Amino acid sequence: MGINDIVEFRRQRCLMRDSLHNPKHDDELTHLYTLILNADNTYEVQIDGEKVESGELEADWDFLPPKKIKDPDAKKPEDWDEREYIDDPEDKKPDDWDKPEHIPDPDAKKPDDWDDEMDGEWEPPMIDNPEFKGEWKPKQIKNPDYKGKWIHPEIDNPEYTPDDELYLYKDWGAIGFDLWQVKSGTIFDNVLVTDSVEEAKAHAAETFEKLKPAEKEKKEKADEENRKKMEEEAKKREEEEKKKEKEEKEDKEDEEEEKAEEAHDEL
Repeated sequence: MGINDIVEFRRQRCLMRDSLHNPKHDDELTHLYTLILNADNTYEVQIDGEKVESGELEADWDFLPPKKIKDPDAKKPEDWDEREYIDDPEDKKPDDWDKPEHIPDPDAKKPDDWDDEMDGEWEPPMIDNPEFKGEWKPKQIKNPDYKGKWIHPEIDNPEYTPDDELYLYKDWGAIGFDLWQVKSGTIFDNVLVTDSVEEAKAHAAETFEKLKPAEKEKKEKADEENRKKMEEEAKKREEEEKKKEKEEKEDKEDEEEEKAEEAHDEL
């Protein structure tokens, strides 16, 4: 499952640069997701109280313009050669290189009953030429003029201004969930916004942690009941198939017996 935290910053939706790829939670149980924003502009993402990701807000979200941008005045020199290898100018194609890919089969013979007037001029079938070498290409050598891949120089972005309060939210308007899923049924509840990590942990202990064992037990019981139900249905289908096969076999035997009696009566 991919997790992507979207944070609204100064009325702009800011998408996390890289989704958090975590183990799939396809067990149909409740899970606790936590996003912690710290005063040093770092963050931490937890799932069920365990850290799965952490980093810097500025580095992992597009809150601010980039510190560096490509120099708009810099251009790659026209004589800049990025080819690491080139054709060897001294390498020449051998005189006997060019051979056809297919040749007439030398062992083929015109059939004795071939009539040129009726069948047209006979031509032997074509076979792969064992001397065919394909397209000739010169050897590759190191390019003496190779300068490496040209990298666009960067300059300080005049629009960039550092911000020590990326983490700070003075006015909460709403919390939303932007979902992409192929299976319906996901439910979100118990959303808590707090300035205290300890308060969040205490709330989780009173809600999530207390409900988890009972939920797991109930889920296991439901799974077991479903397993038994499926086994019973499979057993019932198997019995019905056997019964059907038996009836078809008996019908076939009765039909063969009737045919035998009819044949005997005719005699």
